[in-house]
Amino acid sequence: MSISTGNLSEITVERGEPTLVPPAAEDTNNKGTLYFLSNLDINFQGKVRTVYCFKPSDHNGGGHGDDEVLVGVIKNALSKALVHYYPVAGRLAVDSNGRPVVDCTGEGAVFVEAKADCGIEEIGNDTVAMEKLVYDTPDAKRLLEVPPLAAQVTKFKNGGFVLGICVNHFVFDGVTAMDFINHWGEIARGFPLKVSPFLDRSILRARNPPQIEFPHTEFSEIEDISNTSDLYTEEMVYESFSFDLDKLEKLKMAATKDGVLVKCSTFEALSAFIWRSRTQALKLRHDQKIKLLLVVDGRSKFDPPLPEHYFGNGVALTSSHSTAGELTEKPLSFAVELVQEAIRRVTDRYMKSAIDYLQVNGGNISMNATLIISSWTRLSFETTDFGWGQPYLTGRTSLPGKEKALFLSHPTDKISINVLISFPTSSMKIFQKLMHI
Repeated sequence: MSISTGNLSEITVERGEPTLVPPAAEDTNNKGTLYFLSNLDINFQGKVRTVYCFKPSDHNGGGHGDDEVLVGVIKNALSKALVHYYPVAGRLAVDSNGRPVVDCTGEGAVFVEAKADCGIEEIGNDTVAMEKLVYDTPDAKRLLEVPPLAAQVTKFKNGGFVLGICVNHFVFDGVTAMDFINHWGEIARGFPLKVSPFLDRSILRARNPPQIEFPHTEFSEIEDISNTSDLYTEEMVYESFSFDLDKLEKLKMAATKDGVLVKCSTFEALSAFIWRSRTQALKLRHDQKIKLLLVVDGRSKFDPPLPEHYFGNGVALTSSHSTAGELTEKPLSFAVELVQEAIRRVTDRYMKSAIDYLQVNGGNISMNATLIISSWTRLSFETTDFGWGQPYLTGRTSLPGKEKALFLSHPTDKISINVLISFPTSSMKIFQKLMHI
């Protein structure tokens, strides 16, 4: 995929003052209550910023009229959505035990109107460079001060608009965020909510007493004998690598050609390949212990599975371990098998054990010689529709981080996968060569 930042560095975006959008109806039952967050919620800390770009033809053809109507429709629908998702209208706090919770104040989501001095075609297709199209609550000094949701609608000359979203990971994971945004869109188009969200996160409370049944090596400390911290003093660069169907099939064939494995999935082969290639590019010491962390959706792993439209974080980490020498010198099947073992480990018992582990030990993760892979390929970004058609481009506006790789669906060819990853400059040149398969 050819990445284009357009003229974003030269584009001026004029933001209005942030306002609050409260729920359309006051929630007398829940206002003032403290909303429980599970250990899976608390384990994934950070902000996630995404953009949804709508073409002028969609904008003008939606039947809603001018820019004021556009903003009004989106704001009114958000207000109605918050009635069903009342914690999103609250604010993060801590309870008497020092545990993060949502204080259901009902004050509302943050909303910003903005105008750009260009046409939408000038912004390019590199969503990572679109930070100015997302309101990032700059006054928040720590994560607990970041509201659950902030939305920015940026209007462009000659039509077209971008919806920028910033969510607090305490409240949303990817699946939950997409559920909320798609329900928000349905309300904007005049449809009633088909299925209410399941809001009771207490079903994921830790057991009493806790029962830790697995070693949970995803949290293990690794000594950085390769001094990778020196590498990260270099300038960090990012790139998106596209894997079309042909490349993905080649990877799966390479993983099974020695007969060790009968089959493997696309995710398993690609994860193993990226982990192995990154290890080679960083030139880690042969005896350097290394770790791969995979973000796995645990909703279907519970027995019974989590309720449909469960509103909360349902993801957990699982891990693979090796040494740099083993991983890079053995066939690709070795790495794929490690990935498969990590995924198989995630069962009902594992998920409950992880929740209990976090209750006892907390979730501090050592990222030395570690890569974390998260896949967004199954998130339904492109189905978002507020009445002006579906977006022509969606994506995140923040980099995965120096120890992370993110798998995304290609914006036009849904069979292909884009891998977004960042490296020190010298290592990126090696990694680029390894991507030619």
